[in-house]
Amino acid sequence: MTPTETPVEDSLFGPLTVHLDTERGHVVVEGEAVPRIVLSRAAGTEAEEHIPVGTRAAGRLTLTVDGEEAGLYPAEGGLTRRSYRVDVRYAGHVWRLVPDSLPDSRLLRDGRRLAALTCEGDGRVVADWRADAAPEALDVALGYALAAAFGTGAQPMWMLVADAIGQLIP
Repeated sequence: MTPTETPVEDSLFGPLTVHLDTERGHVVVEGEAVPRIVLSRAAGTEAEEHIPVGTRAAGRLTLTVDGEEAGLYPAEGGLTRRSYRVDVRYAGHVWRLVPDSLPDSRLLRDGRRLAALTCEGDGRVVADWRADAAPEALDVALGYALAAAFGTGAQPMWMLVADAIGQLIP
């Protein structure tokens, strides 16, 4: 896939850009009112096609906020939606992006829901920020970056089990 540059008019922080390069495993979110987020896959790491950034292996990924490294902890992915969560630890806070439905994931900071995000893996992120959560610029930038890097949503466990059973039956 060719690198994409998607301009976004965020409802809270105005214009920003989501850059996604699936071949290199590189995501950049930047804008005048948000910190610059860079999420990258280590060079030489074989890419998994179904993950926009190419891997969920924490040791093969780096995340920076305005050049300062942040802790990035994607779960391996498995049968449950929660197994596709991605956690970030930075500046005394914990953010979590976790699938909420087939197309959407929710973004939380310190356990408090901030937004519903949708991204099909093409770098185009749609964000629905909760007014009562008062998201900050860092929340917004991280939300766009994580959604673009890992995609959003997941099938419920019962659908995954049904698919597996269906593949076993000739």
